[in-house]
Amino acid sequence: MRKREDDTEEIADMTTPEEQGCRLLLFKNCTLPQLDSTFGLEQIRSCSSLDEWLKGQSDISEFERQVLLTLREKLIVGVDDWNETELAYNFVGPVMAFVNYTSRKCNFFAERPFSGIVGEIEMRGRPDGMIASGVRVPKRPYFCFQEYKKEKNPEGDPAAQTLAAMLVAQELSEHRHPVCGCYVKGRDWFFMTLQGKQYAISEPYIATRDDIFDIFRILRVLKQIILAFVDADSAIRTQDVSDLQSPHVELHGIEANRVSTTAPHYHDH
Repeated sequence: MRKREDDTEEIADMTTPEEQGCRLLLFKNCTLPQLDSTFGLEQIRSCSSLDEWLKGQSDISEFERQVLLTLREKLIVGVDDWNETELAYNFVGPVMAFVNYTSRKCNFFAERPFSGIVGEIEMRGRPDGMIASGVRVPKRPYFCFQEYKKEKNPEGDPAAQTLAAMLVAQELSEHRHPVCGCYVKGRDWFFMTLQGKQYAISEPYIATRDDIFDIFRILRVLKQIILAFVDADSAIRTQDVSDLQSPHVELHGIEANRVSTTAPHYHDH
């Protein structure tokens, strides 16, 4: 999850905004005031999608509790001294791996470049992490993650960088579902949702306290939410294919060839 400035700049140089006919905005340069004014966004204090996610239930076994306590103790000892990469390797990564987002439907991907057009602006970057459909490569992102070492004065705006990635994810998902997100500043975890032009950010969950159990529960509930989103999207695509291959369409094509006076009910693209 370490920032690689050379890689990020390489993404920005792949094409120019003029080639795409739109402005270019990199995730790493975003701020919340900028995103609010540019896209007409509104931060709200209460959001049903965020509330339901944070209140979702998932049992934690005694074994899982012991693992989380071990990780919490490591965080307590090291969080004030670790750099960002050490925080990722020693705590954030193990927690994410322990939830285990890998399945035949989706996976957790780290530092994968992705981009999209939001309004008339092209947005690009490398989120520290995302959960997306696909196994080997990300296809449709449902969750965006950003991790920072410093709790005070981190480089950039972690909430805005996460939200920027979520805006692109929302476009790629065709606004079918709320987009989930999370950013970490040292020991503090913040959870987010975006739906349309409204977004909400939770109060911090402090991982050096018993909040670590809530963090793990919330991340596990997230897995259930994303699998439901993937299944819903798959059902929509299956229905679209079924409609294109329906007997009615094929029969009508045959009849249209036999009787030239019969106007077809569809258009060739």
